[in-house]
Amino acid sequence: MNAAAAPRRIWLCADDYGISPGVNRGIRDLIERGRLNATSVMMLGAAIDRGEIEALQAAAKQSPRCAIGLHVTLTAPFRPVTMHFRPLDGDMFLSFPKLLRASLARRLDNEIFRAEIATQLAAFARAFGRAPDFVDGHQHAQLYPQVRDGFIDAVREAAPKAWVRQGGRNLPLASRLASPKALLLDVLSAQFRKRAGAAGLAVNPAFAGAYDFTRKADFGELMRTFIAGLPEGGLVMCHPGFVDDVLRGLDPMTDVREREHAFLAGEAFARLLAESNVTLG
Repeated sequence: MNAAAAPRRIWLCADDYGISPGVNRGIRDLIERGRLNATSVMMLGAAIDRGEIEALQAAAKQSPRCAIGLHVTLTAPFRPVTMHFRPLDGDMFLSFPKLLRASLARRLDNEIFRAEIATQLAAFARAFGRAPDFVDGHQHAQLYPQVRDGFIDAVREAAPKAWVRQGGRNLPLASRLASPKALLLDVLSAQFRKRAGAAGLAVNPAFAGAYDFTRKADFGELMRTFIAGLPEGGLVMCHPGFVDDVLRGLDPMTDVREREHAFLAGEAFARLLAESNVTLG
């Protein structure tokens, strides 16, 4: 009789730790339950004081599989921490559509972005006493042309052992065409993987988790599709949390976070992992 196949180990990463107290609380709850094994921290967030950092470190100690990374933040409504950062919209970063368009038109200075990202990496190291386990980007800005050059240079200099997030999927072309948002991430990720590899940085082998947050989707069914076919070491992005006034003032992604948290905390998710022969390792 053949032995049962070993479970696939994947990353389930909650983005946006630090954006608000409610999101932080939801992420810590899932880490403590063993329902997440990674979270990425916004050092520019509204809820990233010493108490929130210590609470995350305490939660992660209860789940030693949990990686903590830096969520590089380069889009509005957040503000840069370096002087002379350009381009800006008032005193804020550009919105992500404007930043993407500027990057595609090659109107950015990658050195300005390298300096900003290096400063955020240094802030993470001061707060956590070490470099991040991995580095990704809010609204996938790390994948944008020119931005990615500054991003890769900064990570290579400050955290060469960290892996970096790419957004390409491990799917047939016909399946990729069904989601324009995910297809764009596939295209942007091809050059990102090439440049990260040339810099000696590791990347996740596959990515899932992109969907239309504005629609009331069945997150459980989406998670089933995200996990299906994801290879060993693949990454699923998620955004669980509890809604509060701070979050409402910063991000349009609100109630969907509570729906994600409810599914990930429930027994249906545990059954899905078991049925899919997947573990959060």
